[in-house]
Amino acid sequence: MDEITKKSILCLIHQEVIPAIGCTEPIAVALAAARAAELLGEKPKQITVLLSANILKNAMGVGIPGTGMVGLPIAIALGTLIGKSAYELEVLRDVTPEALEAGKAMIAAGEIQIGLKEQVDKLYIEVVCRAERHEATAIIAHEHTHFVYLAKDEKVLLDERVGTETSEQAETEELKLSFDLVYEFAMTTPLDEIRFILDTAKLNEHAAKESVKGTFGHEVGKTISGPYGHKYLGDSPYTHMLMLTAAACDARMDGAMIPVMSNSGSGNQGIAATLPVVSFAQDMHASEEQLIRALMLSHLMVIYVKQSLGRLSALCGCVVAATGASCGITWLMGGNKKQITYAIKNMIGNITGMICDGAKPSCAMKVASGVSTAMLSAMMAMENKVVTSVEGIIDEDVDRSIYNLTSIGSKGMETTDKVVLDIMTHKK
Repeated sequence: MDEITKKSILCLIHQEVIPAIGCTEPIAVALAAARAAELLGEKPKQITVLLSANILKNAMGVGIPGTGMVGLPIAIALGTLIGKSAYELEVLRDVTPEALEAGKAMIAAGEIQIGLKEQVDKLYIEVVCRAERHEATAIIAHEHTHFVYLAKDEKVLLDERVGTETSEQAETEELKLSFDLVYEFAMTTPLDEIRFILDTAKLNEHAAKESVKGTFGHEVGKTISGPYGHKYLGDSPYTHMLMLTAAACDARMDGAMIPVMSNSGSGNQGIAATLPVVSFAQDMHASEEQLIRALMLSHLMVIYVKQSLGRLSALCGCVVAATGASCGITWLMGGNKKQITYAIKNMIGNITGMICDGAKPSCAMKVASGVSTAMLSAMMAMENKVVTSVEGIIDEDVDRSIYNLTSIGSKGMETTDKVVLDIMTHKK
């Protein structure tokens, strides 16, 4: 691998694997609200928020850190009151009880209006803050922290809008990964240059351990490690990775004020790409080098798949993240390059099609399903058992199989996405 390609991949990883507090969709909305309020320079009296369908879907049912509340209004209110855009996806880390009460008052006064924006990128957030004499606008698109438009009154401060072009079109200049490139980078890059990936283990494992101390969401992690889990699932490396991963997701989806390391704009993807690998490495007494390379393989695979799938889609992100984890687990089992491709094909042949119906506490169950499939896929791969190219959407070429997966998620499930949102927004 040449030095330029290696540096480009390192830059990509640092861009995509970052800390986040709370679900990234409502937090990104809070980030846009914070920036608009900063531009306004005073407390807004009216806030208008227009969102793409996918952002709306992922922000409706998830807990907001430090609030004990669910959904967009409180995230928007706090973004304008105490949010600091410089914190990016940790924008709400300075929340206080006083700010929470002020935010509730804003909601009660009807100062926040939220609507759907049609014909835009799947990741689109527009916030307009108004006071008596001034107004300010902030727009985020394509990526959760990427501002494309900023303005105060008639003065445009930034304008990088690109009409209705899709995320995929907007990212055409980005380095395009392949399985061979991912594998070579993870296996051959000097350790000192990729040791930073251990930060994902530190942050996400801490989130899991904090979750176990409290009561969060549906307590999926605790159920797996509890009496019924021990009785029916046992105590093994398999249940350890299930418990750890689900526990971190329990806390995050319930709005715990606990940071996690995200991947490609999703905390759950970061958790699911990290903790199964970390847990299995611990149980296997893997060396530090083995853990580093397995984590890098997992995280970079997720970034690769998301390049063609897009930031947001109708496909549950745990399908992608668990595929990365399965690669890392297979390698830790002693699997070779070919067997890792088998694990990928086994994953695609199994859980492709799991819908995303928004971010919410039950995501921990989906994450557990993904991790379970990751382990099964790895075990089958180690026995050289693989879903073949005569079966369903699997192709002989692993990159083509990945493309088939992402085509289903980004194009084939578009109608599914609309139906899911319609169901979610028309409940009685």
